[in-house]
Amino acid sequence: MHILIKNKSLIYNNYKVKCALGKRGIGAKKKEGDLITPRGTYKIKGILYRRDKIKNLITKLRKKAINKKMVWCDDPKSKKYNQLVKLPFKFNFEKLYRKDGIYDVIFILNFNTNPVKKNKGSAIFIHIAKRNYSATRGCIAIKRNDIKKLACRVNKNTLVKIL
Repeated sequence: MHILIKNKSLIYNNYKVKCALGKRGIGAKKKEGDLITPRGTYKIKGILYRRDKIKNLITKLRKKAINKKMVWCDDPKSKKYNQLVKLPFKFNFEKLYRKDGIYDVIFILNFNTNPVKKNKGSAIFIHIAKRNYSATRGCIAIKRNDIKKLACRVNKNTLVKIL
């Protein structure tokens, strides 16, 4: 089975929901910060979630609770580029423990992971959309209820195809 992302929709079997994409749409991701959702087929490496905000997250995927010290390195100068790291951290990073709730559940896709190429782009997630489905910096975002439903339907063999 696979998740299909196209035309601002996320489709899994008969389940179709609206999604937000990178500000510059779907395309060939060229560099960090280009605001493009990368075209391609990806595996879901696991789920990060806020245990204090999401109760009883049911999934067949490996999941890990987010704490205040967990951040994602988006600094190409670091050896930990495009990886989950802990504070304190001297390079640039993106906070995962956020007040706005968009990272209460995060599906981590294996974009630019094996091998990691410096400046190619980091952290392509499926996460919770803002109320108005405003554009992301390259991730895919869906409603809170939809991400919880999706979490219990997917498994380690589910592929994410971005067209």
